[in-house]
Formats: sequence, structure tokens, C-alpha cells
Amino acid sequence: MTTLTKTTTPKTPAAAKDAIALLKADHTAVSGLFADYEKTNSSSKKKALVAEICTELTVHAQIEEEIFYPAVKTALKDKLLVPEATVEHGGIKDLLAQLEGLEPDGEMYDAKVQVLSEYVKHHVKEEQDEMFPKVKATAMDLVELGTRMAARKTELLAARG
Repeated sequence: MTTLTKTTTPKTPAAAKDAIALLKADHTAVSGLFADYEKTNSSSKKKALVAEICTELTVHAQIEEEIFYPAVKTALKDKLLVPEATVEHGGIKDLLAQLEGLEPDGEMYDAKVQVLSEYVKHHVKEEQDEMFPKVKATAMDLVELGTRMAARKTELLAARG
């Protein structure tokens, strides 16, 4: 059955991923973008990388908040992990808003990107070490959830592009 799903939807292989695999892939991609940022001195490359980081994090946070977190909150009867993650998203979104459209003109820009990177690393660590193991222990249909999240992600990216 999994093969059939992959065969019938070749344009969206991410749709075959479970929700946690999709989120981990996003985490890895953003981590790579931050690493690329740290390696470059080119203002134009910095600006392009930050634009990509902003898009990736904005879309990622939205699919978590719209689809993943409500399902997790229900399945875990959670009153701590999801609210804390949502507050962390608020801090990340504040920094994204400060960076979007700015020119990479010096140390304050770099400092904001550095702090954003640190916030994201902290958030990812908590999700991957605390939330994801608890989610995997539930009866949640992670493939179905992942399919919905991948479809929404595609929709949001298309709307931004």
C-alpha cells in the first residue's frame, strides 16, 4: 500500500513521509542554511540565505501550529510541550520579522541571525528529544498527518513564491 501511495503521487514524495520525518527533514534543511550563512562573507549571499531561512521557518511553524501541534496536544493531553513550543515560535517569529527585508549591513544583522539560529537549535532539540518520542509512543497516524502537513506546506510555499 505504501508503494501505491508513492507511485500515485510522484510529484510529492514528501507526502509519503510521516509527520516526524517531514519535520526532521525541515530541521536538517534549516540547520544547513544557518551553516551556509556562517561560512559566507558575501552580503548578497547572506541576504538570499536569510530570505530562504525566513520562508522555511515561517512555513514550518505554520504547519506545526495548524496541523501537528493540535494533534499532539490531543493525543498527549498535553498542557506543557505544545504551549512551550508555541511560545518559542513567537520568539522565532519576532526575529524573522526583524530580519525580513533588511540589508545585511553589519554586526547587528549577523547578531540577529546568530540569535535566531540559537533559538531554532533550542526549539529543535526540545522537539526531537522530548516531543517526538512521546508522539511516536501514541496511536497517532503519523503518515496521514504527514500527508496533510506536506500538502499544506506545498500550498504555503506556492503562495509565497
